[in-house]
Amino acid sequence: MSEALEMTTFRLVPGLTGADFLDANAAINDYLRRQPGFRWRRIVQDDDGTITDIVAWDSVAQGRRSASGIMTEMADSPVHATIDHATVDFRIVPVLQHTS
Repeated sequence: MSEALEMTTFRLVPGLTGADFLDANAAINDYLRRQPGFRWRRIVQDDDGTITDIVAWDSVAQGRRSASGIMTEMADSPVHATIDHATVDFRIVPVLQHTS
């Protein structure tokens, strides 16, 4: 079975912190756990404030289906109000190598 990574980078709305973003993610985390092919999620924040949200999927197609649901099914989630949408860079890519 293949693996894919959904990688999204963005900045938060001015005045918000990484902790604010994490607090707003409760429903998104629950949603992701229910999605077929979900493996894990990691959220990191660089020194400059940039957030990188990485989600591992069994396939690119499963990642795309879930991402679509976050924008439609989860459109009312408070997480959307924490993100400066003009700064979003989003992609889902297949993993070429996995070393444990």
